[in-house]
Amino acid sequence: MKIADFDFSSGKTFIIAEMSGNHNGDINIAKETIRAAKRTGADCIKLQTYTADTITLNVKTDMFKAQKGSHWDGQYLHDLYQKAHTPWEWHEELFECAKKEGIIIFSSPFDSTAVDLLEKLNTPAFKIASYEITDIPLIEYVASKAKPVIISTGIAAAEDIELAIETCRKVGNNDIVILKCTSSYPSLPEDTNLITIPEIAKRWNVMVGLSDHTMGTEAPIIAVALGSRIVEKHFILSREMGGVDSHFSLDEKEFKQMVEAIRITEKMLGKVDLEMDDKKRRNREFCRSLFITADMKAGEIITPQNVRSVRPGYGMHPKFYKEILGKKINKDVTFGTPLSLDLIE
Repeated sequence: MKIADFDFSSGKTFIIAEMSGNHNGDINIAKETIRAAKRTGADCIKLQTYTADTITLNVKTDMFKAQKGSHWDGQYLHDLYQKAHTPWEWHEELFECAKKEGIIIFSSPFDSTAVDLLEKLNTPAFKIASYEITDIPLIEYVASKAKPVIISTGIAAAEDIELAIETCRKVGNNDIVILKCTSSYPSLPEDTNLITIPEIAKRWNVMVGLSDHTMGTEAPIIAVALGSRIVEKHFILSREMGGVDSHFSLDEKEFKQMVEAIRITEKMLGKVDLEMDDKKRRNREFCRSLFITADMKAGEIITPQNVRSVRPGYGMHPKFYKEILGKKINKDVTFGTPLSLDLIE
């Protein structure tokens, strides 16, 4: 699978900087966020494509008010999304800015009109947000565009994940990535349950990743070690700017540290390595082997007092120790001589 020029066969983790509403309604901040994401080493900057009217209704009742113990409690949904959305007229400029900076850009659409807008901009992929995993008509329409579909699971049960994957596959789209996600902002470590990542890969035979809302960089690093091929993290120029998602976003310095840590993790994971190579062969000089530990005359019997397993590794393999006990030395040898088969009668 590829997203733009990023080839997943390279083994690298695809790192997404999620801008969300962290532009605070200023296109210049949005553009600088794209440039900063590139500086961190992120592979991609991601937008969210909706308007208040495409994502909710302008109704002032408690049903349409955030009141679930979140940072946004007390705000009407329409007001919140009006403040947080990325204006559609910005999208072409932001796509051009990302192209100029050499960073991949795509978005999360929240209805079919958003999909159509992103298609006109030649988006290389689509992201389905956690709360949209039950919007099967949206997923079907996105998948029909024959581009990679990345789906977050924050509020999903197993049957929701199953249905979303089936929906993509029914229209012939098998370029699916499922992101483990916890829909709390920020998420607590004890709610993260990263061990779910390999289970998702095994159960549904899909590529997996992490959409992370914890504060810090530990979760993405662990996720990569567990097989995540994508890491998505909210990104902001500075949390001091404030804004709808500032309280759980990483700033440029923190995001760069995360990217560097993930790249080191990739190197450390490496590949299955059970064969002998030149480095191992050189280091075997310091492993244990059998040595003469007392001066011996020809005909003397080998005992634990005159032969031991010690470093370095120039003598016989220690696996022969019990076999050579009781045998005789065939010539005079001195303390510190490596034991070899030709010294034994």
